[in-house]
Amino acid sequence: MRWFGSALLALAVWCAPVAAAETTVAPPERPPGDPGVVFVDNPAIVDPRPVPVDSWSRVPNPNAVAVHFTTGTPECYGVHATVQETPDTVTVRLQSGTPPEAVGRMCIMIALDGTLEVPLASPLGDRRVLSVY
Repeated sequence: MRWFGSALLALAVWCAPVAAAETTVAPPERPPGDPGVVFVDNPAIVDPRPVPVDSWSRVPNPNAVAVHFTTGTPECYGVHATVQETPDTVTVRLQSGTPPEAVGRMCIMIALDGTLEVPLASPLGDRRVLSVY
């Protein structure tokens, strides 16, 4: 019985889910222009999952940055961003999920270019914009 218990413990450890490592990238800056579909930050999204920032743009407000990403229709997909700022970097963690009012709704499968304006605590200046997902 002792061997059997050890084997079960080893199997449980071997099968335990492993947290995925985060990836940090420096997406390219793109000139302001066609923003695609503009999203509003929604911290109430359901089942949030990480989404990479494809590119970013400067906006007229120096205390904000626009991040661009691939998503679905705003009727079925929402996004939420958190920011960590240092003197040298602005790191954006973008998550996508279902807006509470869309839970259970039938949705079309289509990819759209989305944009979200993310407020900053201080002007962007010459800091690097990073994406963590």
